[in-house]
Parts: sequence; C-alpha cells; structure tokens
Amino acid sequence: MKKRIGKITSLLVILVLVAATWFVWPRLPILTAFAAKGMCSSIFLADKNPDRIKAEDLSFFPISLAKSVIDYEEKSVESSVFGLAKRKAVYREGLGAVIVLETPEEELRKSGFSLPQPDFSQDTIQWPKGDLLSGKMPEGINYNRLSELIDTCIDAPDTEPYKKTLGIAVVYENQLIAEKYLNGYDHNTMFHGWSMTKSITGALAGILFDEGKLKPEETAGFQEWQNDDRKNISVKNIIQMSSGLNWYENYFTISDATVMLMQNDDMLSSVLDNKLEFAPGTNWKYSSGDSNLLSGILRKRIKNDDDYHKFIYTKLLYPLGMLNTKVETDASGLFVASSYSYGSTRDWARFGMLFLNNGIFAGDTIISKEWVDFMKTPAASSDGFYGGTFWLKESKPNRALIDVPEDVFFADGFLGQRIYIIPSKKLVVVRMGYGLSNFDMNNFLHEIIKTLPES
Repeated sequence: MKKRIGKITSLLVILVLVAATWFVWPRLPILTAFAAKGMCSSIFLADKNPDRIKAEDLSFFPISLAKSVIDYEEKSVESSVFGLAKRKAVYREGLGAVIVLETPEEELRKSGFSLPQPDFSQDTIQWPKGDLLSGKMPEGINYNRLSELIDTCIDAPDTEPYKKTLGIAVVYENQLIAEKYLNGYDHNTMFHGWSMTKSITGALAGILFDEGKLKPEETAGFQEWQNDDRKNISVKNIIQMSSGLNWYENYFTISDATVMLMQNDDMLSSVLDNKLEFAPGTNWKYSSGDSNLLSGILRKRIKNDDDYHKFIYTKLLYPLGMLNTKVETDASGLFVASSYSYGSTRDWARFGMLFLNNGIFAGDTIISKEWVDFMKTPAASSDGFYGGTFWLKESKPNRALIDVPEDVFFADGFLGQRIYIIPSKKLVVVRMGYGLSNFDMNNFLHEIIKTLPES
C-alpha cells in the first residue's frame, strides 16, 4: 500500500513539474528580456542605481525572479532565471537599450545616434522652459495642506514600499507650485514613462498634421495591407486604437504586446502581420501595436531616418524644455511609441502644460488647438474612455475619477505613471511611480483641487 501511495505521489510530482515546465518555459525568455532591457535602460540611459532598479522598476512578480549581470564597460546587461533563458540587452548612444535577438550584437552597437544639442541651458532661464523658479507663487492656495498631502504620497526612508511613488509635480496657472521625490531622486531624475510614450507620439503626429504631412482621414498606406481589407485602416483609426486588428495586450504572459516588445527586432513588422478582426473604426481595443503602427507612419512621412530620429527632440522635446527626456528605438530604428520613454517629473509636467494651454508653450505654438482637441475627443467606439492617445476616463471602475472635473484627460503608464490635465482648474498633476495598488488617484486629485482657490 505504501509503495502504491509512493508511486502515485511521484507521478503527481512529475505531472506538476511537467505542467509547470509547459506553462513557464515559453514565458521565461519574455521575463528575462524584460529584466535585461529594463535594467540596461535604467542604468545607462536614466543613470539609476541597480539596487534601486531591482527594488522599484523590476520589483513585481515574476520579473523579480530574474537575476542580472551588468557590464559597465560594454554597457550591457544579461538576465536569467536560475541560469536559464538568458537574454542580453545592449545600450546604444542616442537610441537607448535594445534586446539582442536576430540582429548581431556588433551591428546593434554600430547603430548609435548623435542627439542634437539644445541651444539653451535650463539653469539660466525661467520656468517653464528653464529650471529657475519664480519666487512669486499664485495666491489663494493652501500651501501647507498641499505639502502635507504630497508628503503622504511618498514612502518614508527605510520603510517598506507602500505608496510606491517616485516623484510628484503640481502645476497651477502654469507655475510649479509643488514637487516632491522619493529619497535620493530630484527634478533631473529620469523615470520610465511606459505608455505615456503613446501621448508623446500623438503630439508628434500633430506636428506633422500642422505641417500638412499627415491627415487623420487618409489610409495608413502600408504596402503589406494593400491586398486585403486592412488597406482601409485610416491614420485616425490607428491613433484612436480602433484599427480593428486582432490584438491581445497582457504584460504578464505571452501576448501580442510582449511578443512585440520582447521577441522582435522589428516591432512594426510584428504588428503589420496581424489580421483584421473588426471593420476599422467600429471596435476600440487597447493596443500598443497601434501605437507602433503610428510610429511607422511618422517614419514613412518624414522619409529620412536621420531626420526622423532628430524630429522628436528638435520639434517637441527641446521646445518644451524637456531636456531630461529620451525615447528609445528598436533594433530597426523605430521609435517604440508604445512603451519606451524616460523623462523627469518636471518634463512630464511640461508636456502636460502644452495641452493645458491648447498647444502653446511659453508663448510658442507647438501644436495647433485643432490637433489638441482631436487628441482629447472620444474615439467613437471607446465608450468615452479614450481619445487620440489620451485617456478620458480611468480604465478600471475601482479607479474612476468620480470627484474630479469631467474635463480631465490624461496620459497613463503601465505602473501608475500619470499626467493629469484639468483645464477647468488650470491644473497639471504628474505622479511617477512603480505601483498603484495602494494609491488612490481620485482622492489624490480631489484633495489637491481642494487646496486651490475656488474658481
């Protein structure tokens, strides 16, 4: 009897191991690629400490299982789980980190890019384009209460992470009225924006629109789609995530999104292969694939890769004073519009100010009001949740902004990064973080608004 029980137990153990291997093994390369890429970008682009990266950016399960080996001389990171499924990422000057897949590492390293240099120093000019803050602050604000509120959003030094906030900035009437950072960080520290990159790409599309090089109603124009109904997908469909392409977005398993980001040298080609599931414009589906399609469209319209890589800096970031923001490309040179930007909290606030002021920043028109209005107009099939790369409502019911003015719109990042723009309150609020489970955005915004003068 004991022998029989022992055999059954052994068989069950084997079955469990086989099942676990069958489930886990295909996912390990995605997990380790995520860790290698995240560690490489955060060290060599954002200049963060590896221990802090592990404790913050890569702290969630199962990514936390990965172990990383850093080579500072060659600017690379190799990650694995129990020595298995090794993946390597290398850093390229000007283009950011990239996972080594099919393209030879030597070729990747040759693809660096010299970033254009800004023609001003932020240390010598006033906010918002510079970092010199005015001594005269807006009147009527309860600054003591505002400071107390923000203090509650930052975990105290040497305590267990709870709120998981990295930085906060509050702008009212175009003045930076409050900011605070997790211990050791400051207004120059670059944080991963994740899907807030989508909104940056929406702004870039607006610049091309204003230059007459892009029209929302025109078709995307990809040659790969010309022999089927995908040829009818418009630029507007793509910007509003209503392309109708078959797409599954989930960052914790094998999905179209993780395969695109972690297993493809050419992310545009990865999305172009997807088939049509719905008629264009009739169904809204959150899709990082659509964002990278938009990046591919911008690249095609700009035509020259050198100009394409400079474009984001010379036409958008530098005019906004976003000198501590970088956007990364894949191995093919495509800006990863869905996910890969790093920027300082102040820079994200500057980006929000552009839209608070209908496309004008520090007196200069960067984007037309017509395009700003388009970016915050609900997509017909989104039930009012999404516009043109901006969110209009929180996606989950338990995070609904029930105590916030209805004109709010925002950029939304994977781990609780947010840029909230509330025109009726003349307000921009930025929260950078690495988790959202213990952070109530609705209450946070409501309490900030309560500190402002009644309008």
